[in-house]
Amino acid sequence: MNVLVTGVAGFIGYFVANRLLNDGHNVHGIDNLNDYYDTSLKKGRLEKILPHPSFVFTQLDLADRHGMEVLFQKESFDRVIHLAAQAGVRYSLQNPHAYADSNLTGFVNILECCRHNKVGHLVYASSSSVYGANRTIPFSVTDNVDHPVSLYAATKKANELMAHSYSHLYDLPTTGLRFFTVYGPWGRPDMAYFKFVNAIANNRPIQVYNHGQMQRDFTYIDDVVEGVVRVMDYLPKPLADKEFGTAAPYKVYNIGNNNPVTLMRFIEVIEQALGTTAVKEMMPMQPGDVTTTYADVAELTADVGFAPNTPLEEGIKNFVTWYKDYYQ
Repeated sequence: MNVLVTGVAGFIGYFVANRLLNDGHNVHGIDNLNDYYDTSLKKGRLEKILPHPSFVFTQLDLADRHGMEVLFQKESFDRVIHLAAQAGVRYSLQNPHAYADSNLTGFVNILECCRHNKVGHLVYASSSSVYGANRTIPFSVTDNVDHPVSLYAATKKANELMAHSYSHLYDLPTTGLRFFTVYGPWGRPDMAYFKFVNAIANNRPIQVYNHGQMQRDFTYIDDVVEGVVRVMDYLPKPLADKEFGTAAPYKVYNIGNNNPVTLMRFIEVIEQALGTTAVKEMMPMQPGDVTTTYADVAELTADVGFAPNTPLEEGIKNFVTWYKDYYQ
């Protein structure tokens, strides 16, 4: 198949593209290579897949409506895996317009291009952040998610609503994936595990938010990629909504480890992998953050056999090994 992967120089995008290439697909990747974080990481990921004969890269911004239309008309994609977005909860407090441009305008462009070019299935990245102030544990896709606590989360919820409207109006199959704290080699340096390893390795204290009273459903990158690839070929069935009676080829899944870990235990595993003890600065809760994430993945398991199987200790060890090799 001919597959478009947006955000291909990003963390998840790179690994998804690599897997698809290894599975024999043709992959066209796009990315705007913005400087939200160190662009050398993005370029480093790209350099590893550019030599593949079935891979083509185009530097393109999602908000470039004309550029997106030309690309879709030229390439005739069978599937679109849309992973590009302005990420980060805390950064949305500083630069909200970046989220509007990428996550809203960019997503409309994706939907329009998929609609007009008969794309067989759009799989797009949502986020566990949509659960916001939700207190029901574990988080289920049937929970109410109308109370986001960050603009980033609000844009991701908006993506789900926008996708549903296109599935309903134009019979476009769409599947949203609510990612839960993805980690691993080549990860994003704005993520806590990356910051912790970087600080500890350089003899700096780490900042522990909410005084360590937090839990996260840390999900290893290989497990996430397996879920994405399985979903790509599982088209959502247009089942009628019990309350409203509408039917659309639309689905949303959680994709997480289904096993939350306390922040203090997470730090302990990092310390063990590095062979040193961190100096910890206990900090208050940050605006837009939540205390717990915990994915109910029953629907994803039932539909595509998703079964995360990477222990935290193994995943962190792999990241630390990559970090030492890349930076030292």
